[in-house]
Amino acid sequence: MTGKILLETMQTAEAAAIFENLYGPASVETARRRYAGLIEGILDPQGFPVKDFPETHGPLRVFTAAGRTELGGNHTDHNRGKVLAASIQLDSVAIAAPRRDKKVFFRSAGYPDVSVNLTDLKSKSEERGTTESLVRGIAAELTRRGVTVGGFTANAASTVLPGSGLSSSAAVEVLFARIFDSLYGGGERSALELAQIGQIAENTYFGKPCGLMDQIACAFGGAVAIDFEDQPKVKQIHLDLTAAGYALCVVDTHGSHADLTEDYAAIPAEMKAVAAFFGKTVLREVDPGEVLAHAVEIRRTAGDRALLRAIHFFTENKRVDAMLLALEAANANAADGKAREKAIVDYLGMVNQSGDSSWELLQNIYAPKHPGEQGVSTALALTRSFIETETSGSGACRVHGGGFAGAIQAYIPLNCMDAYKVRMEGVFGSEAVTPIRIRPVGTGELKFQER
Repeated sequence: MTGKILLETMQTAEAAAIFENLYGPASVETARRRYAGLIEGILDPQGFPVKDFPETHGPLRVFTAAGRTELGGNHTDHNRGKVLAASIQLDSVAIAAPRRDKKVFFRSAGYPDVSVNLTDLKSKSEERGTTESLVRGIAAELTRRGVTVGGFTANAASTVLPGSGLSSSAAVEVLFARIFDSLYGGGERSALELAQIGQIAENTYFGKPCGLMDQIACAFGGAVAIDFEDQPKVKQIHLDLTAAGYALCVVDTHGSHADLTEDYAAIPAEMKAVAAFFGKTVLREVDPGEVLAHAVEIRRTAGDRALLRAIHFFTENKRVDAMLLALEAANANAADGKAREKAIVDYLGMVNQSGDSSWELLQNIYAPKHPGEQGVSTALALTRSFIETETSGSGACRVHGGGFAGAIQAYIPLNCMDAYKVRMEGVFGSEAVTPIRIRPVGTGELKFQER
């Protein structure tokens, strides 16, 4: 579709329905302006490339990839545990077109331009930790799977907040995978395969040994229960918190993530040390009763914190199952107000339990080397106080993402959300509170009909 025609489609009722599905009814006009701005950044109204933007070949196409929020299962995926997560309205969007050559040019607002020549798909040490490495790694993995990849030009923008545990990097990974697959692979790859391709690129080219939870949640749509015991099993489930009377949000405490690599790495390492005590690789292979029965020996060989983190793993796994059952009960009783409300209250109670377990057992609420910096602990304490005094106990909160610094997640009654925002931003600064909307689309190509 030409730039002029694509711009015109942004104003149609069909486009409005697409944007409402992705971002909610209050954000349709904002979405129109955002997408139109990206198109205008590539081609002028006459269809000619704007100054300094590389020429494209072929029609413009529209792609999106969601950020994600973790709902349950904090730090369980790396030991083949269970997770509850969801795609959200904050996303990465790209207007892209194929090229005649094997080069990728990717521009994203607020970041340096990315340029990659795909004639060489080998991993490069000098690209470790860069967006270039992800582009090259994803192209290499698709090539290994039989896709003849070519180049593309894209103008992009992301609303996924960096540093808040919303997986801005995973969103970009599945966005790249979706663009390559749609342009050159026939769009045949499933959401799970796109997620796996993104993870492989991050592990082998970018150089970060991440799990698969972030990519799955960004690639699928809505809420998902993921079981990593063997091959990932993904179950999608409907979750409409607004209909239940709650707002979901994250509170960014603006803590620094610098110098936390060792803290993050210690969690899977200590869990695996407990597994190794039993001759196993990960905790999912271990009987939880055996861990408790050998607590004395485990304390001696792996340490107290490792034992506590193992206990968190087992209890959190059980909790994810229970949270899923509660949400299924809420959906099954949609017409029965009291039964539905009870199921949601049960679910929120388990959200609080998950937060307690992360604080007391997993111990990822603040960095041990910086005990004086406890923004996450403070945000949790303030939120608990607010829920107790202002909402009659309705609501829940927990750490969000990897922990040690960054953000918390909170469920607040809709009629109390404005007051909660004022309370938290009075401590953590303007725009510290970001409302989260669970959206039904993970990553995909958006198709707009000409009017």
